[in-house]
Amino acid sequence: MTDSIFASLAVVVVNFGSCALLEENLQPLSRSAPGLAVVVVDNFTDTAEQAKVAELAEREGWQYLLSPTNLGFGGGMNVGVARAQQNGRTHFLLLNPDAAIAADQVARLLEVVCKHPLTLVSPRILRPDGSVWFDGSDLYLDDGRVRATRKRGEFLGARTTPWLSGACLLISDELWRRVGGFSDDYFLYWEDVELSHRVLQAGGAVAVCAEAEATHAQGGTQGTGQHSAGQAKSYSYYYYNVRNRLVYAARNLEGEDRRRWRRHSVVAAWEVISRGGRRQLLTSLRPLLAATRGLRDGFAYRLTPEATTVTIPAGTTRTG
Repeated sequence: MTDSIFASLAVVVVNFGSCALLEENLQPLSRSAPGLAVVVVDNFTDTAEQAKVAELAEREGWQYLLSPTNLGFGGGMNVGVARAQQNGRTHFLLLNPDAAIAADQVARLLEVVCKHPLTLVSPRILRPDGSVWFDGSDLYLDDGRVRATRKRGEFLGARTTPWLSGACLLISDELWRRVGGFSDDYFLYWEDVELSHRVLQAGGAVAVCAEAEATHAQGGTQGTGQHSAGQAKSYSYYYYNVRNRLVYAARNLEGEDRRRWRRHSVVAAWEVISRGGRRQLLTSLRPLLAATRGLRDGFAYRLTPEATTVTIPAGTTRTG
């Protein structure tokens, strides 16, 4: 591969206590893709983690941006893309620390976006055992459920809209500016659902490139919002999945559609809790507490105007 293939591309990763994953997944990609820029936004966890990530970035020639506060996934991505834009990059690969993708697979995604700059594209994402983790998802507009696109045949006639997982996305600068990046209102989970919605509203398209594959190590981070059934989840997983379903409804639905989502919220919250397995409730009530607080805060959410500019955190360290 030549430098010119990746000369326009920056990989943007938001780190939160995931230095080992960056070394495992991001390092091989950056070393095998000459001309590729890498921007790591570090949502501060502790000084030891900060030092390790900063040292790794310096060694690999990555740009390292330290956020003094936790900006969440979408907020961190907005900061990273803003820095990549400052550096003249015009295509952005948004990548989770626990997602791995080879350079030739990135090239396939980049080819799609170069030909269709108003398309947001994702690869097929596999688990380490080769089974499918993500190959497209639909949002069901009647009740706010999300299901894999391959299950459409089971729900004929349902009103749906497609969305792509934020675990691995490639987007052009033109489309990013048109949609305004991620909303800061979500912090974690559902921001990728709304980004997909914004793309469609702006006249763009969302697509899964079946010829490109990435791998997702389940449980590595809390960044994607997708987990296997029965796997233990974090407090944040329950809280933000429950809350942000209601946030999405408040931001993007009107009238009876919004009211229908709200009426279905308790059932939806229980479904989120059940993803972690019901046995967990025998030892801890934290999932119920998180979901209850998510419902409370989701119902209380009120849409406010969002900032139109992104401020890169003061005290940024730049390497590379």
